[in-house]
Parts: sequence; structure tokens; C-alpha cells
Amino acid sequence: MDTKQRIVIAEDHTILRAGLRALLATQKDLEVVGEAGDGREAIRVVDKLLPDLVLIDLSMPKLNGMEAIREIKSRNPLIKIIALTVHKSDEYVLATLDAGANGYVLKDASQRELFLAIQYVMDGKIFLSPSISEKIVEVYLENRMEGKAISAWDNLTSREREILKLIAEGYKNKDIADHLFISKKTVEKHRANLMKKLDLHNTAALTAYAIENKII
Repeated sequence: MDTKQRIVIAEDHTILRAGLRALLATQKDLEVVGEAGDGREAIRVVDKLLPDLVLIDLSMPKLNGMEAIREIKSRNPLIKIIALTVHKSDEYVLATLDAGANGYVLKDASQRELFLAIQYVMDGKIFLSPSISEKIVEVYLENRMEGKAISAWDNLTSREREILKLIAEGYKNKDIADHLFISKKTVEKHRANLMKKLDLHNTAALTAYAIENKII
């Protein structure tokens, strides 16, 4: 009896999700069992369905894909994850791999490349789109073995990164508190920690940092 690989698609654009679902449906050994339109929903859907593989966009509302990958992997380390993104920078690739992704596929990839990525990842290998520099893996391994200098971003907690994204998206402290089910005082404390760690002193500076570092 053939066993299908169960897949969850996390992508905030409805048309792209539908396109991916239709594409994957052409393969008899693949089955889309769930979808999510933002990072938080992705975590909930994955927890509920426990798929074999997650295809996830890195730029999503509420919680970005990179943080969602980190959270999914911490809860379900055996689940494979492929990041689907437009970002080609070495920094983005390395950060996504470090978060726990098993594959990194650019959105301009061919159908064949996506299917190959799924095959590689499900076989326990790391897959990177060929158009990404071949030096990525070497740099990644060197950083992991030698210890990369800790940046201000590395010093932020997952919650602080989450709040930074929401601040940059224009949410006020009360809105963030309601959204995350925490107190306004807790949000204010996280905001103060963010400013201290990043050496930034107002909302405009935090927003500029988020934009510059492609957090939103």
C-alpha cells in the first residue's frame, strides 16, 4: 500500500496557496492536508495535523515564517520544513537554516525543482535552490563549527522578535497585548528590552530596523 507524504502549506496569499495545492495534487505520493495564512496559524495547524512536511513562506503576518519554523521545530523536530521565499541573500538563507529549515526554495523555481526539493528533504537531505550561492553550505557549516559572532538580533528572544514585528506593523501596546494574550505591562517591558538590546530609542527607529532587516 502506497503511503502519501502529508503536507501543510503556510502562505499568506490565497492564490499562491491554491496554486501550490493544485501543483502538489498532480503527484500521487503527495497530499495537502492543511493550509495556513499566517505564522501563528501555521503553528496551530501543524500541531493539530502533524504532517510529514511543511511548505512555508518566510514573509507572513502576525509571526514571520522564520520564527514559525523555529517554533514548529521546537515542538515537532521530526517534521520536515521547506522555506518558500523570494529572498536570496546569504543572511536570509543561513538564518532560515539555523531556525531549523530542511530546504530553501525560491519562488521563481520550476515545478521540477520543487518536487526535487521535497524528495531530497523527505530523504533526510538539505536542499537549496541551485541559484543560491554554493558557498552557503560552507559558510553555514563554518559558522556552526567555529561559532559566529553574536549579533543584536541573535540576542533577541522569540517573543521580542514577535513583538518587534508587530510594533513595525503599526500595532500599539494595547493591541499587541490583546493579540498575544499578555498584559500591556508585559508588552512595555519587552519593548524596553528591545530598545536596550538594539540600542534604539523610539518606535520609528524600531520600525526602521525591522524594515532594514526585512522582518516585515
